[in-house]
Formats: sequence, C-alpha cells, structure tokens
Amino acid sequence: MNAVLQPIGILQTPFLTTADCPRNGRQFKPAPVCHAVVDPEFQPGLQGLEEFSHLILLYWMHASTSARLVFTPPFDSAPRGVFSTRAPWRPNPVALSVVKFDGFDGPGRLRVFHLDCLNGTALLDIKPYLPTTDSEPNATMGWLAPHATSRD
Repeated sequence: MNAVLQPIGILQTPFLTTADCPRNGRQFKPAPVCHAVVDPEFQPGLQGLEEFSHLILLYWMHASTSARLVFTPPFDSAPRGVFSTRAPWRPNPVALSVVKFDGFDGPGRLRVFHLDCLNGTALLDIKPYLPTTDSEPNATMGWLAPHATSRD
C-alpha cells in the first residue's frame, strides 16, 4: 500500500528551530499567536468553521529525525516505545494538535493558539474538535500522568 499526502497549507509559528519548539503547545503562558494558512484551492472547505472554538490540526513534522522505536524521554527514567509517547521521531512524522481557534486574520488565515511545531510546517488537515466525540473524561495517561501539562 502506498499513501500519498497533499498538504493543504502551512503553519506559521514563532518556533524557528526544533530547540525552540515546546514539548506541548500549552507550555507557554500566554500562548503565542500562530496561524494555519490554507492554500486558496482548499479555502472553500473552511465554510462554517467560524462557529467552532477548537480545532484539530494534522501536520507533517518535516524536520523530524529518523524513527526511534525505543528511547528514554528526557523527563523520565525508563525506556519507552515511541507509540506510548508524543515524540516527533516516528515512522511517519504525522502530528496533531488540539488548538484554540480565534477566528480569521484574512482569507484562509486561521488564528490559533497552543500549536507546537516549526514555522513552515505542512498542514495536512483541519477537523473541528467535538467535546462530545473527542474527549474521554475517564481516559488514563499511563506512565505520562506525572508529567502532564496543565490546561488553561
């Protein structure tokens, strides 16, 4: 099977190097303004989006290094499998962020908060965040629970 992805736009953030990127977009207080810029041919797909407060952005981590299936996270003492982490060095460097959506700054230019990727990252998809579908109040965080980032 062969997968083909077509970016629909780019993400604009203040993060110019991987060292600048936060581990989680909620780490900065206040959160910096970021933008999801959708290419003109995909902008008709944004119709109705203005009614949502949060979005799911899917993107391609182009600066990710080769996959590491097992590693010790910098904030933990035990080796962990990549699939039990949110680390960027994945077999397919696809990432997702739940972002706060704060309207449009022009055609196809979405103002968002809590993004955690490099400036110029390829935007793959946008989905509305639905608390009735996307939230699992009883979900557990496994070994990551002691390292949880607070929400605002």
